[in-house]
Amino acid sequence: MNKRTDFKFGEENITLLGDEIKVGDKAPEFKAVKKDLSTFDLNELDGKIKIISVVPSVDTSVCEIQTTKFNQAASDILEDVKIITISNDLPFALDRFCSAKGIDQVETVSDYKDLDFGMKYGVVMEEFRLLNRAVFVIDRDNTVKYVEYVHQNTNLPEYEKAIEAAKELV
Repeated sequence: MNKRTDFKFGEENITLLGDEIKVGDKAPEFKAVKKDLSTFDLNELDGKIKIISVVPSVDTSVCEIQTTKFNQAASDILEDVKIITISNDLPFALDRFCSAKGIDQVETVSDYKDLDFGMKYGVVMEEFRLLNRAVFVIDRDNTVKYVEYVHQNTNLPEYEKAIEAAKELV
């Protein structure tokens, strides 16, 4: 199992488990859980450009900002671009959060059950069983075109760069 240790959660050093994704890689297929408890499958978005925004928990201020900013950006992006926010929050918490914050342009899914996404994309925090903050942009052919693993989880990702990377693929 791959482990990377140059990451932090606040003041604490953390270890990321799973396979590190790089630009040019084929995006691994994964399954997660939708807010209604049905299965989300990355294959549902074949032929679309995808931005995957990874957050530890929508119940934190930085994750809320990240999810809100991607939700706002979604209205400026063509329909061919789909934004997915994924965390290990329970689907019920994601539903509550989206309802309370007006998140309606981003699909939120949970990796709580199997960590299928987290392990395949190398974002599982060993110490907390949460997902490390990251952003991936995937083209229509499921090739990874942009990757950002945020090394300090209290920092926001450079979401403008991810948005631009997606727009260049349209």
